[in-house]
Amino acid sequence: MKYSAAIAILAVAALLQVAGPSAAAGQAGSSRAGCAGQGNALAAATVQERAMLCLVNRARANRGLEALAAPESLAGSAARKSADILRCDDFSHSACGRDVEYWPGRFGYDGCVGENIAYSFGTAATPRAIFRLWMNSTGHRENILRGSYDDIGIGLQVGAIGGSGNAHVWTQQFGIRGC
Repeated sequence: MKYSAAIAILAVAALLQVAGPSAAAGQAGSSRAGCAGQGNALAAATVQERAMLCLVNRARANRGLEALAAPESLAGSAARKSADILRCDDFSHSACGRDVEYWPGRFGYDGCVGENIAYSFGTAATPRAIFRLWMNSTGHRENILRGSYDDIGIGLQVGAIGGSGNAHVWTQQFGIRGC
């Protein structure tokens, strides 16, 4: 099933919508204040991507970790991964038959990579909402807080997935330079 992970993420999104903003506060850290655009799913993709970068680096700083750099190679790669998910209507880490390393390699990133993906709709698609989902998922949180990562690329694309339009598809690609 292409969408089983999406169903789990959307179920958590629905829970957060019902439970309210404080439901994820314990896991997400103090990420609410100070990241412009984090609550606006209608803002330009670049504004939302910058908000996501701010949320990630704030969570890392709260745990004594270095901020991640955002090289263009991983930003372009993450945007293309999100576009692949929409184009092939395949919510997976191997969308369009391409593995996690495919786009970073095509964009010239020299290093090892990890990846978080998510999609949602409406107010559950804001940078803050998606960040909360990832921080409340062990594997996704581990990627965000892994001390060995140097870099991050964040890509947001909006389109139709699974027969529903206006899906916000998020990709985070993490990198360790030169490994």
